[in-house]
Amino acid sequence: MLSGIYDTRRVDLVIGIGYSSSIQKAYEVISKVISEDKRVLSDPTVQIAVSELADSSVNLVVRPWVNKDDYWDVKFDLTRNIKEALDENGIEIPFPQHAVHMIPSEQ
Repeated sequence: MLSGIYDTRRVDLVIGIGYSSSIQKAYEVISKVISEDKRVLSDPTVQIAVSELADSSVNLVVRPWVNKDDYWDVKFDLTRNIKEALDENGIEIPFPQHAVHMIPSEQ
């Protein structure tokens, strides 16, 4: 059998930050949160990168590796802990917005 091949899994998170927020500071905050979670494996290394310049946010992809049995707990815990850490450090997590322009009707 393929014993050992599927013992680890990569957690894929997409974290959006505001355009006015510091990408470098976000990297530092996210890296710290990940380093504090002992379930995250050191090899392969965690990947954090800008993946998209979206309409309302700069999207960062966060990809740590974990043992397969830890996958869901780590995914949920990291999502919450990253959000809280970004909030504590003043890094905006925007939500989608639309501007509506009202054109007055002629009477």
